[in-house]
Amino acid sequence: MPWDDGLDGPAREFAASGAPTVRALAGPGTGKTFALLRRVARMLEGGAEPHEVLVLTFARTAAQDLVAVLRRLEHEQAEDIRVGTLHAFCFSMLSRDGVLQATGRTPRIVLDFERRTLLLDLDGPFPSGITARDDLRLAFEAAWARLQAEEPGAAVDGLDQQFQDALLASLRWHKATLIGEVVPIALSYLRHNPHAEDRTRFRHVLVDEYQDLNKAEQTVIDLLCEEADLTVVGDDDQSIYRFKSANPEGIREFTAAHPGTRDVQFTECRRCPEVVVEMAQALIQRNPGRVRGALHARYENPPGEVHNVHWESIEEEAEGVASFIEREIDHGVDPGQCLVLAPTRHVGYPIRDAMRRRGVEVRSFFREEAVDSESTRCALTLLTLLAKPDDRVALRAWLSFGSSTQRRGPYRRVLRVAHEEGTDIADVLTRMDAGSLEVPYAGSLLDPWRELQAHIAELAPLAEDRAALCDVLFPPGDGIEEDNEFGLLREAALQVVDEAEDIVRFSDLVRYRIAQPEVPIETPYARVMSFHKSKGLTADLLVLAGLIQGAIPRIDERDTQAEQTAQLEEQRRLFFVGMTRTTNILVFSSYATLDFATAKRLGASIGARVRGRGRNAVHRVVASQFLEELGPRLARAVRGQAWEF
Repeated sequence: MPWDDGLDGPAREFAASGAPTVRALAGPGTGKTFALLRRVARMLEGGAEPHEVLVLTFARTAAQDLVAVLRRLEHEQAEDIRVGTLHAFCFSMLSRDGVLQATGRTPRIVLDFERRTLLLDLDGPFPSGITARDDLRLAFEAAWARLQAEEPGAAVDGLDQQFQDALLASLRWHKATLIGEVVPIALSYLRHNPHAEDRTRFRHVLVDEYQDLNKAEQTVIDLLCEEADLTVVGDDDQSIYRFKSANPEGIREFTAAHPGTRDVQFTECRRCPEVVVEMAQALIQRNPGRVRGALHARYENPPGEVHNVHWESIEEEAEGVASFIEREIDHGVDPGQCLVLAPTRHVGYPIRDAMRRRGVEVRSFFREEAVDSESTRCALTLLTLLAKPDDRVALRAWLSFGSSTQRRGPYRRVLRVAHEEGTDIADVLTRMDAGSLEVPYAGSLLDPWRELQAHIAELAPLAEDRAALCDVLFPPGDGIEEDNEFGLLREAALQVVDEAEDIVRFSDLVRYRIAQPEVPIETPYARVMSFHKSKGLTADLLVLAGLIQGAIPRIDERDTQAEQTAQLEEQRRLFFVGMTRTTNILVFSSYATLDFATAKRLGASIGARVRGRGRNAVHRVVASQFLEELGPRLARAVRGQAWEF
């Protein structure tokens, strides 16, 4: 098929443009992925070599979608085009031997539970609690992402340099990298090595979801385009990753930073019903400084069906939403086209469980669910140490299991000996176990060390039979795989068991899937997830659940007024992204009461106490302000018990 077959309007203008720099401002459901495909097809038909074309995006779900779309190109070498997330590209670049040697860092990503232990291990004149230390870590990662520092390690005004020094020293010794360091380290390498191959490797660089990139990531893109044309696609109304320091000003100010840019706008929504588009536009136009034009629905879009339901409690919401979805499936809706979005897992899990009780096949997708328990963390750590016995982070994690203090005191003493002797923890523990070395007050590390050696000896014969290894480390359960404690971890492992050529690669792939989980675009089952996870998905039946003030929007009242305003605007964008996933049915769901403990976890704003005391007290809550901001097309809320469906 010729690249321009059937193309017209903004899609043709975008795909056909020969300008060296192009910006597409594309609202939800406006066909920008299709247009991006045709633009790549035009480049290939014009003589571009596939290996000279780089297509990047922010999220793995979007990258997965782009890979599927590019495979449909009728060009024999289309599969040779480099497609993926910018983070994966930078990680791959850092993993090459020459780059690793140049940066002096090890591209071994630390998972959340491993990072927590490393942070608590740090010794120095800074706060001792994990919350305060993690806040400091986040502040430094934000500074690196926003280019407040030239590179990780450089001083940052207003932040505790001693903490940064201690953290980076620990990461270097443990031969590991924070996920938030990957792009800043790659940027530093590209900046200081103008002859780096990646700066001139590509002729065409295309970036989707540009609004979700932070300043460091956007600067990496510019360096990759030293001799390449640049195409960016994005929508400042869909910038939802402020917690990862996303820089929506990058898409807004792109033309000023790149003079001569050809600008194309996609404003006709082909996905959502007209009533949903009108409500979404009424909501998002409250944000100032927007650059994309008003979104409008294509005439042929379905009329749609919108419900606004208010329940008495979170428990009643779970049962009512599950009953509605069950009824719709009975009436012909594909379970794979049912999507529930919730502010947190504390809202999503009750709905998921209520759906299962009704026989609806459903999966949930929340961050690092696969290693939520110590048992699953132990299993993953064993796999890591079986593959890489010298993995210092994994050994530290193993030595922390089963202790409320993570055995910090004994570990620091052994670590001090390892530093003094220029060796590692494993060597020190081996000598302690053999009786040739004594480290005072560190003997409590020997029991977990001996247990580890026994496990490794038992697992070693299975290193080449990875399917059998999965059965031992991540045992199968009865019934729904996700109900099994090891279910999600097992599923991640089985998905890559045939892809890995050896145990080291197998371990790396499993860990990567845990750190960067994929949300499948098409499934035979219903899905429950956070609003953030829904980016790039569509559904015939969409439920936005737990819509109470304080949960969404969730604002940190300790921050400055300017920061709170920025948070409110992003939360509004998040709501906008969530509601525009639907192609037909949309349900807004809220409730009137919530127990104190759950309210605290959700960040909900609570009112008068209804009954009970202390953490068991039940308080009044109110519906999210965003419901009112949807405008007059949203019908008045009905009580859950009176909802007729």
